[in-house]
Amino acid sequence: SFSVLQKIIDAANIQPSDIIIEAGPGLGILTWELARHAKKVIAIEKDRELADLLEQQLHEKKITNVEIVRGDILRYEPPRTMRYKIVANLPYYLTSRFFKIFLEGRAQKPLDIVVMIQNEVARRIIAKPPGMNLLALGVQAYGTPRIIARVPRGAFSPPPKVESAILKITDISDGFFKKNGILPREFFAIARTAFGQKRKTLKHTVKINGIALKKIGLSETARPQELSLEQWTKLIRHAKPLTK
Repeated sequence: SFSVLQKIIDAANIQPSDIIIEAGPGLGILTWELARHAKKVIAIEKDRELADLLEQQLHEKKITNVEIVRGDILRYEPPRTMRYKIVANLPYYLTSRFFKIFLEGRAQKPLDIVVMIQNEVARRIIAKPPGMNLLALGVQAYGTPRIIARVPRGAFSPPPKVESAILKITDISDGFFKKNGILPREFFAIARTAFGQKRKTLKHTVKINGIALKKIGLSETARPQELSLEQWTKLIRHAKPLTK
């Protein structure tokens, strides 16, 4: 609906100098709105027929600041010098892989990300202890996520099976890792090990003894979902993932 579109555009706070990457433009409903506000829109579409249709519409509407890239957003590598924002209505099945790739995997990270995703997933991303999870940890290590608005099912026709939410991630950088002298690879190896068996205490999933746990202010029964980002940095310095 138009009000949802407007909320996405407002949340993205698009400046006339901005370059926007849009994942999966589909029929271009959001694309045209983005093009009105931004310097350039790079719309990445996997479906060749949709991409052809979009290209035809661009031509008819004489819109010159949209570039259509035929391909998979997860394989798209932004140029190293390009400063860009991502604005998208993300397919639900892509969400966690998308964040992993654009936050953890890309040399040139986006300035901001504004996406419409499943409400349930958005809530997981902004979680705090004792409800932390691997996705929240991954996103919060690189930026600051917040839910801008909930989008009821009735806002769409036909209504989807689930509620959606507009999520915005700002302050995106590697700063957290650099400041703490931690390699993302090491951080996520230990976090994945711990969350892979989240019913078990950390003492049993990562190589750390009770003394070290106490030293970083954690009890012997601490589980991964109870730790804040800061506590993770301390844990990483004292722990090694247990290899089976």
